Amino acid sequence: MTRIDAKFEDLRARGKKAFVSYVMAGDPDFDRSLEIVRGLPAAGVDIIELGLPFTDPMADGPTIQLAGQRALEGGMTLNRTLEMVRAFRENDDTTPIVLMGYYNPIYSMGVEKFLTEAKDAGIDGLIVVDLPPEEDIELCLPAQDAGLNFIRLATPTTDDKRLPRVVQNTSGFVYYVSITGITGSAEANATDVSPEVKRIQKASGLPVIVGFGVNTPEKARAIAEVADGVVIGSAIVNRIANGDSTEDVLAFVKALADGAHSA
Repeated sequence: MTRIDAKFEDLRARGKKAFVSYVMAGDPDFDRSLEIVRGLPAAGVDIIELGLPFTDPMADGPTIQLAGQRALEGGMTLNRTLEMVRAFRENDDTTPIVLMGYYNPIYSMGVEKFLTEAKDAGIDGLIVVDLPPEEDIELCLPAQDAGLNFIRLATPTTDDKRLPRVVQNTSGFVYYVSITGITGSAEANATDVSPEVKRIQKASGLPVIVGFGVNTPEKARAIAEVADGVVIGSAIVNRIANGDSTEDVLAFVKALADGAHSA
C-alpha cells in the first residue's frame, strides 16, 4: 500500500474528502518553495502535487507556465526537485507527494535511474501528462513495478470507448480535468462534473479527484461534494506570484482545504 492508498483509506474511514494542492517546485526559489511545501500538511493538505519545471508545458495556463519559468530561472532541475522532496521527508514521512510534469526531463535522466531516485527521495506517485496509455511500457508500468502510483488524467472528451484504456493501468486515483482547455482558463461546474465522476468511478474503481477551474473555498466544497476530492493549483500559485508571504499563502490554502473538507 502506497502513502496515497493509505491516505484515501484514512479519509474514507473519517468520512472526509481529499484536498490536493499543487505548487511548482522551486517557485519563486528553492528555499521559499520548500518552506511553503513543508507548511502544506498543517494547512490541511492531504496530498501534495509538486510541479516539475519544464520549458515547454502543453497543459498549463499562463499562471503555471510563469511559475515554471521562475523556477527554471532560479536553477531548478529534476535533481533539485528530488532534493526538495528529500528535505521535506526529513520531517514528514506520511503526506503523499505526487510529481506532476512532462516526460522529457525523466527521459533525459533515464527511466530506471529516475524511478530509483524518485522512490528513494519519497515520491509516491506520478502524473506525466504527455504520455498516453499507448506508451505505458515507457514509464507507467516500470513506475508501478517500482512501487509508485501512476495517475492518469481523464477529461470531458474522454468518451466511453476511450475511458477503459485510460484507466487500465492507473492507480492511486484518477485526476478528472473538469474543463476543456488549460489550467486557470475556466471555472468548474459541479452539475457538469458529477455524472462524469460517477462514470469514471465505475470504470476505474478508484477515487476521482477533480482539478482545473477551482479557486475558492466555496467552489472547493461544491466540487468535493460530487467527487472524492479536489485539486487546486493556479489560485495558490497566483498568491506566490503576487509576492504573498508564506504565512498568507498557507492561510489561503487552509481556507481552501476547509472548504473541501466541509463537503
